[in-house]
Amino acid sequence: MMKGKILIVDDQFGIRILLNEVFQKEGYKTFQAANGIQALEIVTREFPDLVLLDMKIPGMDGIEILKRMKKLNQDIRVIIMTAYGELDMIQEAKDLGALTHFAKPFDIDDLRDAVKKYINDSTFAE
Repeated sequence: MMKGKILIVDDQFGIRILLNEVFQKEGYKTFQAANGIQALEIVTREFPDLVLLDMKIPGMDGIEILKRMKKLNQDIRVIIMTAYGELDMIQEAKDLGALTHFAKPFDIDDLRDAVKKYINDSTFAE
């Protein structure tokens, strides 16, 4: 059974690979984007159930990506990832509908638990 689709948006290759591996092992279908353009393309094409979105991305930043994702799909579920000290960004993202946030470096088990919680919380759960 497909557990759901997760889109990982981070300009850091290492983090994308790590998260990709962790969530594929858990049985999710994963997609990766290094920037906003790729992320929005995948949202349009694949309708991911959950997005893990880094806030600090060159070009279109996390806030802008989040705004555009919400325009494409008002109900899209997004967990944001931030560096320390980006408190204003975290608040803005939550106002825009982000579910929760993780500060880097995050504990992978905590993130895994949050994904499980928020992805199954949807109508997708069978």
